[in-house]
Amino acid sequence: MKKGLELNIPESSEKTEQLRSEIREFIKQELAEGNFVPHCDAWLSGYNPEFSRKLGQRGWLGMTWSKRYGGHERTALERYVVTEELLAAGAPVAAHWIADRQSAPLLLRYGNEKQKSEIVPKIARGEVFFAIGLSEPNSGSDLASVATRAKKVDGGWQLNGSKVWTSGAHRSHYMMTLCRTSSKTEQRHEGLSQLIVDLASPGVTVRPIRLITGEHHFNEVILEDVFVPDDMVVGEIGNGWKQSMAELAYERSGPERFLSTIPLLVELIRVLQQEELNERNNIAIGGLVARLITLREMSLGVAGLLEKGIAPEVTAALVKDLGTQFEHEIAEVGRLQISSSYSFPSQFTSLYAEAILHSPGFTLRGGTTEILRGIVAKGVGIR
Repeated sequence: MKKGLELNIPESSEKTEQLRSEIREFIKQELAEGNFVPHCDAWLSGYNPEFSRKLGQRGWLGMTWSKRYGGHERTALERYVVTEELLAAGAPVAAHWIADRQSAPLLLRYGNEKQKSEIVPKIARGEVFFAIGLSEPNSGSDLASVATRAKKVDGGWQLNGSKVWTSGAHRSHYMMTLCRTSSKTEQRHEGLSQLIVDLASPGVTVRPIRLITGEHHFNEVILEDVFVPDDMVVGEIGNGWKQSMAELAYERSGPERFLSTIPLLVELIRVLQQEELNERNNIAIGGLVARLITLREMSLGVAGLLEKGIAPEVTAALVKDLGTQFEHEIAEVGRLQISSSYSFPSQFTSLYAEAILHSPGFTLRGGTTEILRGIVAKGVGIR
């Protein structure tokens, strides 16, 4: 962690607690009307554009952004309250998640006026969705080895290459794409830029990468002579690495990094409460809750730094690494605590299966465990 960088946890207020009550009431009503069923990992798998539009209508997307660009100028803590309540409920937020979490904040920080005035308000309304074009085939976790290349042409750029693990690309409007715009040098991080690719453009092919469940969330995106106009370049040409690292701070530190399997924990506690709790149950659940509180405090602290314009890459990497472990552990504790004498409600069985079957992807998205620990080691000066 950088010297002098402190995580100050924002204090809750009457206003934030009122907001929490509002979102809980909204979720309760949506559940009662049968508009969604709680799922684990719903921020990846819970695609429901209508639900996203409802959130936009209530001002629960783009919460911290300027009103000039469709936002609502609320605090980072207020946004946090909304996102954690939606995640805890297993609500279907996948459609807007990436755009609201990182694409729009990136555009507001680095984008041109056209991007901020035409794209960002649509994200705030829950009408436009983004995918992330970072990882590539044959590159593993070495993001600096990006081979997707953009060549300058009249009025824009001609893009060729491919991206993998692009969550939701088959349902998104745009992909924020890291590509090489100049020849490689010894400094591999130089010469990279970010382009906004319209996924409906000629030359774009989206191929599914299915989970072991058969579900389709990940994709490979093939780019063949795709034209990207100059006004869809994000920030400065050649500044793509710095911008992408800032974007990843938004991606790695949010509550979704440890709340993906929280619906299972909630259901586990409900099931155990119907049985005679023993000391083993209490210790196991208590341990999970203690870790949950710690992760939440860390994540809240990062949210506060992001609101100040600080990109705490090391702390964000820690949240993601520890959060991934926690998500796995909830499923493992569930398996160990439910004895053969217990009856298994269908909801618990369904959530447990989702947690287990989605878990291989936890360590892929947002950076592998090895890469995250490398970031931390470098940040504290031991690498």
